[in-house]
Amino acid sequence: MVQNCESKEYRDSPHAGTWYPNSKKDLNKMLDGFLSNAQSRVAGEIVALISPHAGYDYSGQVAAYAYKTVENKTFDDVIVIGPSHHHGFLGASVDTMAGRITPLGKVEFDLPLARKIIEYNKNIINEPMAHTKEHSAEIQIPFIQKVISDFKVVEIVMGSQDYAMCEILSDAIVTATKGKNVLIIASSDLSHFHKQEEANALDNLLIEAVAEYDPKMLYRRLTTDSCEACGAAPIITAMIAARKKGATAAKPLMYATSGDATRDYSGGVVGYLAAALFKAKEIGVGIDLGFSEQEKKKLKQIARQSMEAAVRGNDAPAIKNITGKLKEPYGIFVTLNKYGNLRGCIGLIIANQPLYVSCQQMARAAALEDPRFPSVNEKELDDIDIEISILTPPEDVKDFGDIVIGRDGLIVRQGYYQGLLLPQVATEYNWTVEEFLEQTCHKAGLPGDAYKSKDTKISKFSAEVF
Repeated sequence: MVQNCESKEYRDSPHAGTWYPNSKKDLNKMLDGFLSNAQSRVAGEIVALISPHAGYDYSGQVAAYAYKTVENKTFDDVIVIGPSHHHGFLGASVDTMAGRITPLGKVEFDLPLARKIIEYNKNIINEPMAHTKEHSAEIQIPFIQKVISDFKVVEIVMGSQDYAMCEILSDAIVTATKGKNVLIIASSDLSHFHKQEEANALDNLLIEAVAEYDPKMLYRRLTTDSCEACGAAPIITAMIAARKKGATAAKPLMYATSGDATRDYSGGVVGYLAAALFKAKEIGVGIDLGFSEQEKKKLKQIARQSMEAAVRGNDAPAIKNITGKLKEPYGIFVTLNKYGNLRGCIGLIIANQPLYVSCQQMARAAALEDPRFPSVNEKELDDIDIEISILTPPEDVKDFGDIVIGRDGLIVRQGYYQGLLLPQVATEYNWTVEEFLEQTCHKAGLPGDAYKSKDTKISKFSAEVF
C-alpha cells in the first residue's frame, strides 16, 4: 500500500549558506563561473549523470562538467538518487514533500511519479528522517535549476547498498517513467580521506568500471575494498536504469579531488567524478589509411615507451623491427588522456621524416611540452591513455558544405595565428560545422566568426584514429 505521508509543505535547503551560497546573486555567480569553465563532451542523448555532492568550493567545478552536458535541454522529470548519510534504514526512501526551496527558487516534486515508484516494491518507502538533514540530493538541485527549465523532481535516498536493492529501485524507476523523458542523477563522492596518490589509484578503479559501463564490475570492486564511493548504490542504480532506458555508453567527464580544489594535499582528500550515461550516436571518426593492426600496435608501443622514458628523464628507447607504412612520412598527433580528460596533445601537420620517428618525438612533446598543462609526472603514467591520429595532407576548403563532421579536421590560419582541431574533437563535442569552424578559430586565438573573413585560410584534413 502507498503510505499516506504526502505534504503540502516545501522542504527547506538546510545547507544553503554553508555548502553553497545562500544569496541568489552569489549562487548564480558561482554556478555561472563553474559552467563557463566546463565543456560538454558527449555525442549522444544523455540519460543519466554522475555528480559529486560536497560543498561547491570543493566539488562544484567537477559537477559542472556533468551539468554542462544537459544545459538548455528539456526533461519531464529529474530523478536524483543519493545515499543516506545521517539516518540508517533498509531499502530506499522517496521524498513526498511538495518540493524544495533553494536560493534560486521553488522546485516542485512530481508526487504522482513518486507514488508510482513507492508502489513498485515494499522495500521502497517514504522515511521522512532520511531526507531531513540529507545533503546528497539537495546539493544537486541548484545546478539542475541553473541548466534546465520547466521540470519536476523526484528525490530518492538509499539506505541499503546491496546489488539486489539497486536492481529493485532501477526497475521501479524504469517502470514508473515509461513514456517519460527523464534525467537520472546519481549523487556520489568517491574515496574519502586518503593521500592524493592513493585516492587517485582507488578512484581510477571506479572510473574504469563506469567507463566500461559495467555495474557488476563496479559492485565487485566496491565490495572487495578495491575502491570507494559513498554513493555507490546510487551510481549502480543509475547505470542499470539508464541502460534499460536506452543508454549504450558511459563517459567520465572530469575527475579531481578536494586537494586539487584547495591545492592542499597535506591531509586526506576526497575524490569527485562527473560522468554521463548516454545513447551514443553512431558517428565514424576519420578514415582508413590502410594501417594494419600490427602497425597500429607498434605505434602505440613506441608512443608509450617514448612517453615513459621522457617522463623518467631517460634517453629515447631504441626502435627496432620497423616495417611497411611506419617508414613513410605522415603527419601525426599524439593525444594523452587521463581519467577521460585531455592531458596533452602535440603533433606535426606535415612530416618529412618516417612516421615512427615523428611518433616518438610527439609522444615526448605531448608529455612534457604542451603549454596548456604541467608536464606529466611519473606517478601519472599508469593512468595515461594514448590516442594516435595519423593525418592526411591538408587541402584548402572552398565550400563549407564540403566539411564532414567526424571525417574532417580543420586548420585555421590568419597572419601569425593558427589553430588546428582533430576530426574526433567535433564528434566528442557534438558540434555542427559552424560550431567546429568557430571553435577552431578560438583555438587559433581569433574571434569565433573569423572564418568568414577573406583574410582567413581554412584547410581540412582527415586522419586514421586509434
